[in-house]
Amino acid sequence: NMLLAVLTAYPLSKTKTEFRARSFFAWFFIVTMYINGGLIPTFMVVRYTGLIDSFWALIVPGALNIFNMLIVMNYMRNCIPREVEESAIVDGAGYWRTLIRIVLPLSTPVLATVGLFFTINHWNAWFDGILYMNKTENYPLQSYLRSIVMEIDSSMMEVVDDSLFEALSDKTSKCAQIVMSIIPIMLVYPFAQRYFISGITLGSVKE
Repeated sequence: NMLLAVLTAYPLSKTKTEFRARSFFAWFFIVTMYINGGLIPTFMVVRYTGLIDSFWALIVPGALNIFNMLIVMNYMRNCIPREVEESAIVDGAGYWRTLIRIVLPLSTPVLATVGLFFTINHWNAWFDGILYMNKTENYPLQSYLRSIVMEIDSSMMEVVDDSLFEALSDKTSKCAQIVMSIIPIMLVYPFAQRYFISGITLGSVKE
Protein backbone atom coordinates (compact mmCIF):
# COMPACT_ATOMS: atom_id res chain seq x y z
CA ASN A 1 0.00 0.00 0.00
CA MET A 2 2.72 2.47 0.96
CA LEU A 3 4.82 1.64 -2.10
CA LEU A 4 1.97 2.15 -4.56
CA ALA A 5 0.73 5.27 -2.76
CA VAL A 6 4.16 6.91 -2.95
CA LEU A 7 4.88 5.85 -6.55
CA THR A 8 1.48 7.21 -7.62
CA ALA A 9 1.46 10.37 -5.52
CA TYR A 10 4.95 11.59 -6.47
CA PRO A 11 4.33 12.01 -10.24
CA LEU A 12 0.88 13.48 -9.61
CA SER A 13 2.40 16.08 -7.29
CA LYS A 14 4.35 17.57 -10.20
CA THR A 15 3.22 20.51 -12.30
CA LYS A 16 1.70 20.11 -15.76
CA THR A 17 4.98 21.29 -17.25
CA GLU A 18 6.87 18.44 -15.61
CA PHE A 19 4.14 15.83 -16.12
CA ARG A 20 1.78 16.69 -18.95
CA ALA A 21 -0.61 13.80 -18.33
CA ARG A 22 -1.05 14.71 -14.68
CA SER A 23 -4.67 15.90 -15.02
CA PHE A 24 -5.71 12.80 -16.97
CA PHE A 25 -4.26 10.37 -14.43
CA ALA A 26 -5.51 12.43 -11.48
CA TRP A 27 -9.08 12.25 -12.78
CA PHE A 28 -8.58 8.60 -13.71
CA PHE A 29 -7.86 7.76 -10.08
CA ILE A 30 -10.47 10.11 -8.59
CA VAL A 31 -13.28 8.58 -10.68
CA THR A 32 -12.55 5.17 -9.15
CA MET A 33 -13.39 6.61 -5.72
CA TYR A 34 -16.99 7.20 -6.80
CA ILE A 35 -17.51 4.51 -9.44
CA ASN A 36 -16.52 0.91 -8.82
CA GLY A 37 -17.67 -2.49 -9.95
CA GLY A 38 -19.13 -3.51 -6.61
CA LEU A 39 -18.84 -6.67 -4.57
CA ILE A 40 -19.88 -9.31 -7.11
CA PRO A 41 -17.71 -8.10 -10.03
CA THR A 42 -14.73 -7.76 -7.66
CA PHE A 43 -15.26 -11.31 -6.41
CA MET A 44 -15.49 -12.58 -9.99
CA VAL A 45 -12.23 -10.85 -10.93
CA VAL A 46 -10.48 -12.36 -7.90
CA ARG A 47 -11.94 -15.78 -8.71
CA TYR A 48 -11.09 -15.85 -12.41
CA THR A 49 -7.56 -14.61 -11.77
CA GLY A 50 -6.98 -17.61 -9.50
CA LEU A 51 -6.51 -15.68 -6.26
CA ILE A 52 -9.16 -17.51 -4.23
CA ASP A 53 -7.60 -19.14 -1.15
CA SER A 54 -4.44 -17.18 -1.86
CA PHE A 55 -2.66 -14.65 0.35
CA TRP A 56 -2.67 -12.23 -2.59
CA ALA A 57 -6.48 -12.09 -2.55
CA LEU A 58 -6.16 -10.01 0.61
CA ILE A 59 -3.62 -7.63 -0.96
CA VAL A 60 -4.21 -7.09 -4.68
CA PRO A 61 -7.88 -5.88 -4.73
CA GLY A 62 -7.14 -3.02 -2.32
CA ALA A 63 -3.48 -2.46 -3.13
CA LEU A 64 -3.96 1.25 -3.91
CA ASN A 65 -6.15 3.35 -1.64
CA ILE A 66 -6.99 6.48 -3.63
CA PHE A 67 -8.01 8.58 -0.62
CA ASN A 68 -4.72 8.02 1.19
CA MET A 69 -2.80 8.49 -2.04
CA LEU A 70 -4.41 11.93 -2.48
CA ILE A 71 -3.33 12.88 1.05
CA VAL A 72 0.27 11.95 0.22
CA MET A 73 0.06 13.77 -3.13
CA ASN A 74 -1.22 17.01 -1.58
CA TYR A 75 1.47 16.86 1.09
CA MET A 76 4.22 16.46 -1.51
CA ARG A 77 2.75 19.26 -3.61
CA ASN A 78 2.11 21.84 -0.89
CA CYS A 79 4.44 21.07 2.01
CA ILE A 80 7.75 20.24 0.34
CA PRO A 81 9.53 23.33 -1.06
CA ARG A 82 9.96 23.07 -4.82
CA GLU A 83 13.38 24.70 -4.50
CA VAL A 84 14.70 21.68 -2.58
CA GLU A 85 13.87 19.33 -5.45
CA GLU A 86 15.19 21.78 -8.03
CA SER A 87 18.51 22.09 -6.20
CA ALA A 88 18.84 18.28 -6.12
CA ILE A 89 18.15 18.05 -9.86
CA VAL A 90 20.69 20.82 -10.56
CA ASP A 91 23.26 18.80 -8.58
CA GLY A 92 22.66 15.87 -10.93
CA ALA A 93 20.07 13.83 -9.04
CA GLY A 94 17.36 12.14 -11.09
CA TYR A 95 13.73 11.78 -10.10
CA TRP A 96 14.30 8.44 -8.37
CA ARG A 97 17.18 9.72 -6.27
CA THR A 98 15.26 12.90 -5.47
CA LEU A 99 12.28 10.83 -4.33
CA ILE A 100 14.35 8.50 -2.14
CA ARG A 101 16.87 10.97 -0.71
CA ILE A 102 14.85 14.21 -0.54
CA VAL A 103 11.08 13.73 -0.78
CA LEU A 104 10.57 10.66 1.40
CA PRO A 105 12.60 11.93 4.40
CA LEU A 106 10.66 15.21 4.28
CA SER A 107 7.35 13.33 4.04
CA THR A 108 7.75 11.45 7.32
CA PRO A 109 4.62 12.96 8.99
CA VAL A 110 2.23 12.08 6.19
CA LEU A 111 3.83 8.67 5.59
CA ALA A 112 3.52 7.78 9.27
CA THR A 113 -0.11 8.90 9.28
CA VAL A 114 -1.07 7.07 6.09
CA GLY A 115 0.92 4.03 7.22
CA LEU A 116 -1.17 3.93 10.38
CA PHE A 117 -4.33 4.11 8.25
CA PHE A 118 -3.15 1.21 6.12
CA THR A 119 -2.17 -0.85 9.16
CA ILE A 120 -5.50 -0.39 10.93
CA ASN A 121 -7.43 -1.01 7.72
CA HIS A 122 -5.74 -4.37 7.10
CA TRP A 123 -5.69 -5.35 10.76
CA ASN A 124 -9.46 -4.87 11.09
CA ALA A 125 -10.33 -6.42 7.72
CA TRP A 126 -12.39 -9.54 8.42
CA PHE A 127 -14.80 -9.58 5.48
CA ASP A 128 -12.13 -10.16 2.82
CA GLY A 129 -10.93 -13.30 4.54
CA ILE A 130 -14.42 -14.76 4.71
CA LEU A 131 -15.17 -13.73 1.13
CA TYR A 132 -12.01 -14.95 -0.57
CA MET A 133 -10.92 -17.85 1.65
CA ASN A 134 -12.71 -21.20 1.46
CA LYS A 135 -10.38 -22.87 3.95
CA THR A 136 -10.56 -21.71 7.54
CA GLU A 137 -6.82 -22.29 8.03
CA ASN A 138 -6.22 -19.44 5.55
CA TYR A 139 -8.28 -16.94 7.54
CA PRO A 140 -6.53 -13.78 8.70
CA LEU A 141 -6.74 -12.95 12.39
CA GLN A 142 -9.92 -10.87 12.32
CA SER A 143 -11.82 -13.40 10.20
CA TYR A 144 -10.80 -16.10 12.67
CA LEU A 145 -11.93 -13.97 15.61
CA ARG A 146 -15.29 -13.37 13.97
CA SER A 147 -15.77 -17.09 13.42
CA ILE A 148 -15.08 -17.95 17.07
CA VAL A 149 -17.23 -15.09 18.35
CA MET A 150 -20.18 -16.08 16.18
CA GLU A 151 -19.93 -19.80 16.89
CA ILE A 152 -21.05 -21.50 20.08
CA ASP A 153 -18.22 -23.17 21.94
CA SER A 154 -18.75 -26.90 21.44
CA SER A 155 -17.12 -27.64 24.77
CA MET A 156 -20.03 -25.95 26.48
CA MET A 157 -22.40 -28.53 25.02
CA GLU A 158 -20.55 -31.32 26.82
CA VAL A 159 -21.67 -30.09 30.25
CA VAL A 160 -24.18 -32.57 31.63
CA ASP A 161 -25.54 -30.59 34.55
CA ASP A 162 -27.98 -27.92 33.34
CA SER A 163 -27.19 -25.68 36.30
CA LEU A 164 -23.49 -25.74 35.40
CA PHE A 165 -24.34 -25.02 31.79
CA GLU A 166 -26.25 -21.89 32.81
CA ALA A 167 -23.42 -20.74 35.06
CA LEU A 168 -20.65 -21.17 32.49
CA SER A 169 -20.04 -18.69 29.70
CA ASP A 170 -17.60 -18.64 26.80
CA LYS A 171 -17.69 -14.84 26.61
CA THR A 172 -14.64 -14.57 28.86
CA SER A 173 -12.36 -16.44 26.47
CA LYS A 174 -13.80 -14.62 23.46
CA CYS A 175 -13.22 -11.22 25.07
CA ALA A 176 -9.68 -12.24 26.02
CA GLN A 177 -8.91 -13.21 22.42
CA ILE A 178 -10.33 -9.92 21.12
CA VAL A 179 -8.28 -7.90 23.61
CA MET A 180 -5.12 -9.80 22.65
CA SER A 181 -5.77 -8.99 18.97
CA ILE A 182 -5.81 -5.22 19.55
CA ILE A 183 -2.56 -5.12 21.56
CA PRO A 184 -0.28 -4.84 18.46
CA ILE A 185 -2.19 -1.80 17.18
CA MET A 186 -2.09 -0.24 20.65
CA LEU A 187 1.68 -0.64 20.63
CA VAL A 188 2.07 0.92 17.16
CA TYR A 189 -0.21 3.91 17.68
CA PRO A 190 1.91 5.84 20.27
CA PHE A 191 4.88 5.94 17.88
CA ALA A 192 2.76 7.39 15.05
CA GLN A 193 0.61 9.68 17.22
CA ARG A 194 2.96 12.67 17.06
CA TYR A 195 2.78 12.64 13.26
CA PHE A 196 -0.95 12.00 13.11
CA ILE A 197 -2.42 15.50 13.40
CA SER A 198 0.25 17.29 11.37
CA GLY A 199 0.26 14.65 8.66
CA ILE A 200 -3.49 14.51 8.10
CA THR A 201 -3.87 18.32 8.34
CA LEU A 202 -1.04 19.26 6.00
CA GLY A 203 -1.84 16.47 3.58
CA SER A 204 -5.48 17.50 3.29
CA VAL A 205 -4.71 21.06 2.18
CA LYS A 206 -5.44 21.49 -1.50
CA GLU A 207 -3.62 24.13 -3.50
